[in-house]
Amino acid sequence: MGGNTFERKRRVRVPQIHGCDAFRVAMPRGGRPESVLVRVTGEDGTAGWGEAAVPGRRGGPDPVTDAVWRDIAERMGPALIGLEWDRPEDVSAAAQLGTRSAASAIDTACWDLWCRSRGLPLAHALGGTRTSIVTGRHISPEPVLETLVGRVNRAVGAGHTRVTVDVRPGWDIEPIREIRRAYPALAVVADAGHAYDESAEHLDALEGLDAYGLLALQRPFAAHELRAHARLQLRVDMAVAPAIGDLDTLDAAVALGAGRVLDLRIDLLGGLTAARSAHDLAYAAGWEVWCTGSGAFGLGQAAAVALAALPGVTLPSDVSDPAGGPVFVTPPVRSSGGVVGVPLTQPGLGHQVDEARIERLATRRMRLPA
Repeated sequence: MGGNTFERKRRVRVPQIHGCDAFRVAMPRGGRPESVLVRVTGEDGTAGWGEAAVPGRRGGPDPVTDAVWRDIAERMGPALIGLEWDRPEDVSAAAQLGTRSAASAIDTACWDLWCRSRGLPLAHALGGTRTSIVTGRHISPEPVLETLVGRVNRAVGAGHTRVTVDVRPGWDIEPIREIRRAYPALAVVADAGHAYDESAEHLDALEGLDAYGLLALQRPFAAHELRAHARLQLRVDMAVAPAIGDLDTLDAAVALGAGRVLDLRIDLLGGLTAARSAHDLAYAAGWEVWCTGSGAFGLGQAAAVALAALPGVTLPSDVSDPAGGPVFVTPPVRSSGGVVGVPLTQPGLGHQVDEARIERLATRRMRLPA
């Protein structure tokens, strides 16, 4: 009976994309962080939302934000208007007309619209099987050991079972040693931010980190240096996690043995369609996966929760918004005891979007057709 219901829903006509709106929004009090929020609307009034997180900066134009805005206003948005489509994958050509950040917002919004028009939860439409996501937390950079350990303590106290800590040459062994001393069983990821090379000094430090039972060493070398990642993976027991920004790079990394863990990011891959394909490739190769959300307005995090419900996402994921800020989606995407529930009773992203607040806070608006 359930299968027949799904087949009936699948045959429902997809509303033609009738409008595309964009809102440039910054958090109150300080102007950071900033996002470009996208709303695509079907001819029946159903709307889907996506978020492109951008750096945001005070006092003047931001070229990155401006590039995302132009991509949506001049290329991606117009390509969507009147588009006949059956599935979200059908908008990929339009989503490829600009940066991955802009494409991510457009692609996610179309997935949300498609699911809402059918009454399907996004997680199920993507192929997700989980009802809840175990969470991790990226600890903000901190050069004082006592403060760093205190931040890790707060993350553990909030229930997060994995922390990611930034390391750099000269600031690597000592902070990891102190965290491991305080939390012998905690899953710890060291994010090197592409700051190392294959010099003897740097390799000694990276191999030294291997003694502390890290879950993964993330981004040790420049993103294009996949062979360097592969050589390091042969020398250490901890998993290497290279930066992956497209499917070709992931395919090459798998072929070279350049790692064993994928940080799955919708914004870097250009949307849910590409991110799901990256998950499938990594899962088939035996890599472990965690998801990282992006943006400060809840939409990017909500999409990451749905993606993290996929069967190959076996590691704690950074998908929850930090508590304390303004709420733009209801319910908030928040961790409770280190767990975020996957919305399975509401269609699409599974959250109500506070459109009035977004309209009120937007510093720039665009509507197509005008």
